[in-house]
Amino acid sequence: MADQTMQQQQWRNRTLALAGLIQAAGLVDQLARTGQAEPKAMEASINSLFAFSSENAEQAFGGIDNLEFGLRSLRDILSGNDYAEKQNILRYSMGVMHLQKKLRNDRDMTSLMANRLQHAAKKTEFDDSDISSLCTSLAAIYQDTLSKFSYRLQIRGSAQQLQSSHNAAKIRALLLAAVRSAFLWHQSGGSRWVLLFQRGRLFEQTKQMLNTEIRH
Repeated sequence: MADQTMQQQQWRNRTLALAGLIQAAGLVDQLARTGQAEPKAMEASINSLFAFSSENAEQAFGGIDNLEFGLRSLRDILSGNDYAEKQNILRYSMGVMHLQKKLRNDRDMTSLMANRLQHAAKKTEFDDSDISSLCTSLAAIYQDTLSKFSYRLQIRGSAQQLQSSHNAAKIRALLLAAVRSAFLWHQSGGSRWVLLFQRGRLFEQTKQMLNTEIRH
């Protein structure tokens, strides 16, 4: 019975971590195409970067309600109905998983990123930064770490939106948040094999949480 409960908890953690990744990727897609992103989801994704002691996505995002955008997007992707519309989100998510793996294998860069995030967190305590200035700081961290890898994520969208420095900063900050969720996905036992062979389990878990735990 204890093993069954532990397994259920692991699947919950796995699903919410994947929802966190999909949420950040979905917000990147929104910004790249329209210059706008869902505010509550954006704030939750950015703030997850500063939840240093969190052991799972539910803790990092401050509750399942802050993952509603990601859970709904994940459900739509796993159902197959919205596949064409969500292709960019899927591409970004797979690219982020690749970046997360490279980062995990580079201890110096991982340490640098952690230190820079700690510094950014302390700064926000003192000057009460708004989300735009916070994203500018986070974008600099992204450029000094993940941008150094030879693998680059190609973001597709409106040229006007992508050329905006404010949008570019928000996109980089969200990609950093996506990598954070990818770490949580890996820690909970998530892998490409799970995505390939356990899609049905993830889909059912996502539907159940949306139906029973998200306030309508």
